[in-house]
This record gives sequence, C-alpha cells and structure tokens, in this order.
Amino acid sequence: MFATGGADRVIKIFDLAGACVGSDDALRITLTGHISPVRGLAFSDRHPYLFSGGEDKLVKCWDLETNQVIRHYHGHLSGVFALELHPTLDLLVTGGRDAVARVWDMRTKHQVHCLTGHDNTVGAILTRSTDPQIITGSYDSTIKLWDLAAGKCMTTLTHHKKSVRALVQPSFENTFLSGAADTLKKWVSSDGRFVKNFTGHGAVINALAINDDGVVLSGGDDGTMNFWDYGTGHCFQTSTTVAQPGSLDAENGIFAAKFDLTGTRLITCEADKTIKIWKEDEKASEMSHPIDMARWRKKCIAEAKRRY
Repeated sequence: MFATGGADRVIKIFDLAGACVGSDDALRITLTGHISPVRGLAFSDRHPYLFSGGEDKLVKCWDLETNQVIRHYHGHLSGVFALELHPTLDLLVTGGRDAVARVWDMRTKHQVHCLTGHDNTVGAILTRSTDPQIITGSYDSTIKLWDLAAGKCMTTLTHHKKSVRALVQPSFENTFLSGAADTLKKWVSSDGRFVKNFTGHGAVINALAINDDGVVLSGGDDGTMNFWDYGTGHCFQTSTTVAQPGSLDAENGIFAAKFDLTGTRLITCEADKTIKIWKEDEKASEMSHPIDMARWRKKCIAEAKRRY
C-alpha cells in the first residue's frame, strides 16, 4: 500500500499492485478530516497507524483498522510541512512554517522537545536510530543535526545557498543527501562532514528518493527527474514527466517521490494532480546505462586491449 495527500485536503490509500495495472479498485480508502492541504504522511512500521500533517496546523494519527482519527498533536503555530517517525522509538517528529521541529510521544501526545533555531520553514526531516537521531532541513538554507536526548542542536550546516526542501538517507551507509534549488549535497550523518556535490539538476528540488541499489531520484518543480548513482554522484539518466492534457506547463512539477520495497518501481506525486508509477527498464544494461562513466570507459579500453 501507499498513501497520498494533496491540496484537496484528503488522504487516499492505494493498493500498489492494483495501481500498477490500472485496476478500478486500486483505491482502498479515502480519509477526510484536514481542512487545508495535506503536506506530510508517514506509516508506522510497528502499529496500524498512519500519521498526517497539513497546512491547517493539524497533526493526526489515523487507526487503519477503523479508519478513524485517534489522536491529535497540538502545538504548531502554522502549517505542518514535514513529518517523520523515529525508526526504533515511539516518537513522531514534525516540522512546519513556524520554523520549529517538534518531537512528540506517539502514544501520549506529549510534546517531548521543541527544537528551535531555524529562521524559516522546516521542510524536510530525517530520523535515525543513532546520534544525530534527528536531521532537519529548512527554507533558511541550513541543515541542523540534533541531539535527541538533550533536545539541542549539535551542528548547523550552511553550505546550501537556497532553501533545503528534501532529505534522504540510504539503508546501507551512514550518510545522507540534501536537495535544494542550488544543488544536491552528500554528507556524513554522524558529524555533518561534507562529502560531495551532485551537480546538474538545474531546478528547485522538491523530492528525493533512494533504493537499496544506490539509485537516487531527484524530482524538480519543472518536472525534470534525474537519476544518480549514490556512490559516485554520476547522473546516468534524465527524464521529464508529462503533464496530463489540459494542465498548464507550470503543473508538471514533482512534489514527492518514493521507491517501493523492491526498489524497481518509483511513485511520483505531481502538480497536475496525478500519481505516476514508473517501472525499472528490465532491458537496461551497464552498456546502455553506465553508472560510473570513468570506470566504464576504463573497462571498455581494457576489454579492447584484451581482444586486440
């Protein structure tokens, strides 16, 4: 299953297998209750819960066995733009236009910490099982690494010159990637050391996604999608989504993206009110889509010398 939320104020839960084949019953549930656009969603891995946050300042916990709201988390003074669950603790982290990130006890609704220090909207959040257990990206162009136990900022990263709108971390490495209007940047998670730039995506980056093979997708507000090798930072494919007929050119932006558990399908949510599912090309090869151009070139030269 996957869930989407939008400016129509509703949350829709789809069956991925059915959606991939265009089944009429792919839509399983429609949840209503927000009174402004829905900006953030997160499924719990340990409980039958879905969490949502919106521009109405509301954070809701939905019980998916009854499809009802069972908890509200009150405290944000403006719209909620980002929402993430802690991987091992029953904690919820939310960020919004009030420039703070709030840490909640999922069950009691108690606010554990109010993380202050950003000067603009907190638009992206990562959570980790080891310190720093919370990483936030803001429209003030900074990224902050937080000590969860103390509720204090450990490090502020100021390399970006424009608003940070997306963060993503792989399952196989202690690093993370940030996306902004200027570039994508890779960092060491433990101390915030800068690793490298991923250059070439000339758009505001709204969405980042990564699979276990190290394939990164960056989605822009102009509808462009760049695919990168996470290890080398090489962009091996660029595509542009197509807005549905009747939409304006400005409505082909990508707002959110996520790989499925297999890493072979990509779900994108777009400004033209569509959800698109992209499938990995099974015929693609290292020759047709070289990941590391330098290594691929050396391999070709070595193979040519061996043959001739």
